[in-house]
Amino acid sequence: MAKESARELALMIKAGWRLVAFESFEEERALRTIEAAATACERSVINWSVASGLSNTNQGAGSFDEGVRAIAAVSEPALFVILDAHRVIDDLVAVRRLRDMLQMLAERKQIVVLLGPTIEVPAELAREVAHIELALPRAPELESLFKRAIESAPADLIDDAVKAALGLTSGEAMRVLRKSCTAADGLNTSAISLMIREKRQALRRTPSLAFHEQEAGLADIGGLDELKRWLAERRRAFGGEARSFGLPMPRGLLLLGVQGCGKSLSAKAVAQEWQFPLLRLDLAAAFGGGGQSPEAAIREATSVAESIAPAVLWIDEIEKGFAASGQDGHSSRVFGSFLTWLSEKKSPVFVVATANDVTQLPPELLRRGRFDELFFVDLPSHGERMEILSIHLRKRGRDPLQFDLDDLASQANRLSGAELEQVVAAALYTAFAEQRDVSYNDLSNAITETVPLYETYEEKIKELRDWARTRARSATIDAKAVNLFS
Repeated sequence: MAKESARELALMIKAGWRLVAFESFEEERALRTIEAAATACERSVINWSVASGLSNTNQGAGSFDEGVRAIAAVSEPALFVILDAHRVIDDLVAVRRLRDMLQMLAERKQIVVLLGPTIEVPAELAREVAHIELALPRAPELESLFKRAIESAPADLIDDAVKAALGLTSGEAMRVLRKSCTAADGLNTSAISLMIREKRQALRRTPSLAFHEQEAGLADIGGLDELKRWLAERRRAFGGEARSFGLPMPRGLLLLGVQGCGKSLSAKAVAQEWQFPLLRLDLAAAFGGGGQSPEAAIREATSVAESIAPAVLWIDEIEKGFAASGQDGHSSRVFGSFLTWLSEKKSPVFVVATANDVTQLPPELLRRGRFDELFFVDLPSHGERMEILSIHLRKRGRDPLQFDLDDLASQANRLSGAELEQVVAAALYTAFAEQRDVSYNDLSNAITETVPLYETYEEKIKELRDWARTRARSATIDAKAVNLFS
């Protein structure tokens, strides 16, 4: 990716751009990339910082305006790299002076490169600035770094180390590799495990993104057979064989439905089923601040997901994130760029979003092209309730065949999957308190004592079903569930 960015910058230099915004969280790697592009175009590189001024003369320290004045005094063809540009770009006098210098920069074959993690270009310069984003290092770049650091390591261990470090910057990857190898006395399976743990610690700097353990697969979810079949068809659709066959890259799916019916569990199970890393994007946290702008937080999160790809990116209750975006125009612009990423991403990042309230979802999110499919997840049917009870009894060491699941499922009409799980837990608590094993009566009493969510939100659930009848695909093929739509 660094080589691609260097080629892109070289093309901009040859095309005559005078201002370039170069976005990256890795200053050292970005500077090496800029140096490579400058060398290819026979230009020198002169860095400027507010603390030290120009690197060749130490002139222009103190403010961006002083830096622009110092740049104006240099006549040789060069790339002037403004370090920490995101901190100084709001200097109105400097921006005006820079605009006045554009013609002179072109005549001298000079370019000003604004370098920072995320750069909001002033409106006055918006049409004059080209943009480059340096993505996180991909596998080939990390492999080259690791082979230079550990020359005698077996190829399979290098491959495992690269996979463990994907999603980190090159500097972070090297530090994690060295620390893990030191702790494990060399590059071995223990070092790989340490690298994975260290990576999770390092990625906590991105508050909107988190790694999740792959706890359960699709077999641990009761019902939703149509959704499972759809996912099974796409299991092999991420490789080169699928591209050769003419298949597009799977983009993702939106799960809409009643609370507690398995939407989030399904999202997590996809990663387990496909053996992809699972990342959770918290849109509310991205808009909550935490030292980063929403643009930077979301851009970094998507960049990490793309660098780790193939991966599953889970966005829980996406409508709440969109509700946060409606607070101001700035937030709406950020979500507009996020929706563009959903539509145009080329990397194998499979996005699974869940939503409970369709009224808060903007129409543009539901447009084809953002997601491959929109599934509606309803309350479980009779057969699905039997399956869910069986799964949770088996998880807790009980034989489901010892209970009349057909009768229990009939009693549990209108209970969600989450409520059925709690029924089993409540029955076990009762039996444990009385120092005996759980019985049919314990389960039956627990069902009777449970007040279904349906009773509280009946009207909303009916409205949701009515909306989904012609707009979404049912996640179940059970005939009884289909009857709910009639």
